[in-house]
Amino acid sequence: MAIETYLIYLAAVAVFFATPPDTSQLLIISNSVRHGLKRSAYTIAGDLTANSLQMTGAAFGLAAIIATSASAFIWIKWLGVAYLVWIGVQLLLSKDQTDDVAAAESGQSFRLFRQGFVTSMANPFAVVFFGALFPQFIDPTLPVLPQLLILGVTYLIVDGAILLVWGWLGVRAATALRRFSFGLVNKICGMLMIGAAALLASKDFQPQR
Repeated sequence: MAIETYLIYLAAVAVFFATPPDTSQLLIISNSVRHGLKRSAYTIAGDLTANSLQMTGAAFGLAAIIATSASAFIWIKWLGVAYLVWIGVQLLLSKDQTDDVAAAESGQSFRLFRQGFVTSMANPFAVVFFGALFPQFIDPTLPVLPQLLILGVTYLIVDGAILLVWGWLGVRAATALRRFSFGLVNKICGMLMIGAAALLASKDFQPQR
């Protein structure tokens, strides 16, 4: 892969993320507000793990299957929507807590990882996105696997960095919100979760004919 091609790809990925927060980013903001940046790193890890599996699926041709029979995967999206709404409603209905109680929740790591993983995997059309993106920057005269690895790792690094920035912004917001009430933090996080569900529900895909 020529360096010029790689730089164009890097610019394309950067432009892709230069948008208002999407489903996964809203989840990161919510978890950072409620649990802090260090704990929300588990959510980021879950999201990137799901992305890695989606890239692998794209590399093995799963993108073509989804593109021709998307209706078979719609239920995955709606399960993800229901999952996010369930989390959001739980937060909206939760009673006021103190920072000490939140800090004492030592069993959160796997749950936060699971939230990031499920939210990202709930968008099966991401496989189609990777299947359409990567071939545009692959030189067919060179070994394909090393190029896929470069493109995939680059995407994960950029994605992880963007998620960390949103998480940091969430922590900054939490500092101000906790001056009023930790219950208010829960309510805002619940609304963010439901907003993420709405974004996921709005994503549509028309299978190829």
